Amino acid sequence: MELHVQQGGQRLDRYLALAVPDLSRSLIQRLIEAGHVTVGTRVPKASYHVEAGDVVTVRVPPPEPIDVRPENIALSIVYEDTDILVVDKPAGMVVHPAHGHHTGTLVNALLAHCPDLAGVGGAIRPGIVHRLDKDTSGLMVVAKNDAAQHALQEQFKQRHVHKSYLALTEGILPTAHGVIDAPIGRDPSHRQRMAVQTRGREARTEYRVLEYFPAHSLVSAEPITGRTHQIRIHLAYIGHPVVGDRVYGFRKQRLPLERQFLHAARLAFELPSTGKPVEFSSALPPDLTALLEYLHLSTQSAQHVAHNSH
Repeated sequence: MELHVQQGGQRLDRYLALAVPDLSRSLIQRLIEAGHVTVGTRVPKASYHVEAGDVVTVRVPPPEPIDVRPENIALSIVYEDTDILVVDKPAGMVVHPAHGHHTGTLVNALLAHCPDLAGVGGAIRPGIVHRLDKDTSGLMVVAKNDAAQHALQEQFKQRHVHKSYLALTEGILPTAHGVIDAPIGRDPSHRQRMAVQTRGREARTEYRVLEYFPAHSLVSAEPITGRTHQIRIHLAYIGHPVVGDRVYGFRKQRLPLERQFLHAARLAFELPSTGKPVEFSSALPPDLTALLEYLHLSTQSAQHVAHNSH
């Protein structure tokens, strides 16, 4: 594509991020570094400041084909029948192959467990009807055939799938129960992130506080809509980001946790084969349980000190 600069002064990478919003900031950086962006006949650096009259040419090479292979990775299977699998995904596992994560994903593990999955819904995301972030643990349902995939996708579209997450937030939430209603779209300043945007897509999250700590709240959060990073964005938006979330929360964390405290604890939907309602639950994994125990002990210790000082 060829772009004609009307007004100069901006860095090249910033100019392209605004001029071609479909390209992520990280992809723009990679294209510039690989020499796929030229200004006239020059191959500039990302720090080059564009000038009025510059002709910027961007060439986006076709994506490299990703060969998704079965890998013998242990899966925690909660339920399985001829149509679906419900798995308990560990934190740290990416759901499907993408740039920088071509192996070790949930899809690699699923293909080894269920080879017939390869033809369902596309080569990169076979059987995947919804996702969890890499550092979010918990329940996911996977379709094992096209009919099941279509049925599950329709349930998600009609909002008949109910998901509940356990999250530990920074600070004390102002109300014990509430609904956060704030539209979400791509963050114009950081294209790889999402944010609350007036022109974003409708997004609603219902939450209930399960337990208060001196400086934190344990909540059950149910996304009524299904936007990317929705719970993390919404809790940060009301000033109570998820503990451990270095993208939407605090970069420097105060508690000993290597990832965000977010766990998909409950999943309810109708079986594609029979229409029977089913519900599955997943206990908090050891790292999150250990953090809650740490908070309980810290709270008891603080109360003990306070009691003895009187």
